[in-house]
Amino acid sequence: MILESASAILAQHNPWLRTIRPIGVSALQGIASWGEQLLAIDATSGYLLQIDPLNDNTTILNPSRELDFADASGVAITGDLLWLTQQEQVYFCQLGGDLKLQHFISLPYAANGIAVQESTIYITCKKAGYIFIYSRDTGREITRLYAPGVGIENITVRDEELWVSDITEQTVYCLDRGTGEVKLKVLTPFENPTGLTFHRNPETGQELLYVAYASEEPYIRDNPNADPNYELQYRDRSFIHPLSVQHHTEQRYTLSNGFLIEMSYVEELAPLDDVELKDVEWRIALPAETDRQKLKSIEPVGRPFTEEIENGQRVAVFKFDVLRPGERHLFGWRAVLEVWSIKYCLTPRDVEQLPELPSELKIQYLVDNDNLAMDKEIIRRAAREAIGRETNLLRQIYSIRNYVYDKLSYGIRPHIDTPDIVLERGVGSCGEYLGLLLALCRLNGIACRTVGRYKCPAHADHFGIPLVPDFNHVWMEFYLPGIGWLPMESNPDDIVEGGPYPTRFFMGLAWYHVEMGKGIKFEVLKSKGVPVKKEEVSIGELAINHVRFRILQELNVGM
Repeated sequence: MILESASAILAQHNPWLRTIRPIGVSALQGIASWGEQLLAIDATSGYLLQIDPLNDNTTILNPSRELDFADASGVAITGDLLWLTQQEQVYFCQLGGDLKLQHFISLPYAANGIAVQESTIYITCKKAGYIFIYSRDTGREITRLYAPGVGIENITVRDEELWVSDITEQTVYCLDRGTGEVKLKVLTPFENPTGLTFHRNPETGQELLYVAYASEEPYIRDNPNADPNYELQYRDRSFIHPLSVQHHTEQRYTLSNGFLIEMSYVEELAPLDDVELKDVEWRIALPAETDRQKLKSIEPVGRPFTEEIENGQRVAVFKFDVLRPGERHLFGWRAVLEVWSIKYCLTPRDVEQLPELPSELKIQYLVDNDNLAMDKEIIRRAAREAIGRETNLLRQIYSIRNYVYDKLSYGIRPHIDTPDIVLERGVGSCGEYLGLLLALCRLNGIACRTVGRYKCPAHADHFGIPLVPDFNHVWMEFYLPGIGWLPMESNPDDIVEGGPYPTRFFMGLAWYHVEMGKGIKFEVLKSKGVPVKKEEVSIGELAINHVRFRILQELNVGM
């Protein structure tokens, strides 16, 4: 694959790098390139749509046959033939003609996506868990490949590659067309991808990968017949957006659609009780520099700060001679960040022969230094059960994640309990999921650490608007000797009771994750050079934090 340089191209400077919002659509399912236009199926209405990617102009091509196309889920074009999947059936019809569907084959389960190259037909099937490969000439199955994800998948073909989008995994996979080997994984900037196609810019020859999305969004409706007149409603949301790809072969990761965001973290000193502290240092971690996140600028808010390095992490230090009862202050920082989605592509085979874990990491990241209850029998037993007889490090981590997902359900708690209590209760917040994951990994000799602290509200098309997250958030990183630290979310992939669980955030993070405080506490209060104990004075009882994001612009590179 040939990629442009990593220097960002602002989307608004290229009319092809824009969100395409077809008129009158409910749920796009499958898209295909057709000359300078795009073709798509609206599964709800049954419309076959011709869409202009430059101005959203939308034409219904089957005004008298829309019922024939209802519930279609995949579409492909070869020559003057249109191919589509509909429930268990695969059909084709003549473009430019009467669009009368002709039957090709039937599958035992629902057919989802379809791609055609010359005499070969590729069909995805979630129920079977395969990509079926058929001969166009004989209508017989040639072979089948394992589906890369766990959700409903759509598919397109380019040269010797199959590109597959998975609605549950929020991921696009690139597969070797002959073997099915996954060459790279790409997180999409929006949830629920329902189709994809390669489309060539006729002006520049640049090849773009367009991805369709379909979901519902909540909104506040003004209903004059109700009292109160504002009510929560849901509406269809479907659009097409270019997916950018930066593949780093040697580092085994792929970056996708990036955003320039502004983040503010500000404390408002407003004690619940009268407290006096002398010679105060209020330490707040700053955003980190990583493969997917770059700190472009940082400035103080309210009061100046000095900057220190703690365990390789940048920390803002705010100093007060005395904090007296009744005093009020605002202090914090405002940062401008370049953030990208990242997805690593490693297999158990890649970690068969790893070097020994460095001794300094054993000392720091294999111990119980955060109330992890690693000495409790319930946790030690869980650590053994979670991995069974597995010896491969990557499979061990994957097994531990799935074990925790089997044992816990997500729920917000007013405070974080220790992993032994959480495991007995069976319900945990993100921090409690994380505590259990850390404990089980460390007891199995897997170095891991806490990462966080906030996620920008995932509205990638809301530019310049103040966005306030509802909660803080934490996840983890685990260490593979000879490879490095890799991310893993705490709870967001626990979305299916009993599995199979998606792996979208197993060795991956979305653009909206903001990394800070790796291996250190996010916020520490010191008085006279000594950390103030939580039971004496809690930061949460001293101040109210104000967290705000603004998405400034999208950053984009072509394929």
